Amino acid sequence: ELASILDVPHVSLDALFWKPNWTKSTLEEFRAKVHQRLTENEKGWVVDGSYDYQLGGLVTERRTDVIWLDPPFLLYFPRLIIRTILRMVGYVDGCAPGCFETPRDVFFSKKDSILYRAIRYHYIVHRREGENLKRWGIQVGGNMRRIGGWGTELELWKLAIVRMMENR
Repeated sequence: ELASILDVPHVSLDALFWKPNWTKSTLEEFRAKVHQRLTENEKGWVVDGSYDYQLGGLVTERRTDVIWLDPPFLLYFPRLIIRTILRMVGYVDGCAPGCFETPRDVFFSKKDSILYRAIRYHYIVHRREGENLKRWGIQVGGNMRRIGGWGTELELWKLAIVRMMENR
């Protein structure tokens, strides 16, 4: 949605990293695909995903802003369950072409379950991004913004972006 508002490409790192059947791209392949997408449009891009370890500074050195979407766990986890089931039954597209989720993957696998990972890593990611915000947040002159809450803060921020684009 943000890419559409800004009239720039949306770059999904998951779609670039995963090959069909959940096969990982090599680091060289992944970096080449990301570099190509980031240099295709001189107006910029919106990247979703966090592959800092695999990409090094490829994205971080080119970004102008970092938006940390940080809704409460009780808001996003039910939505994640619904989206995952919709992907599993083929009602919506998966995160990458040719990557399909099975009930076994979703509900019974610690290794592959996005639901398990959401539970397992929620507080780890929250703590890490909170530390990043202290270092790079707009409140200390950086370029990172946290948008949390139950949705109002996000809607107000998007409205401000729409108004900014209208005034250009």
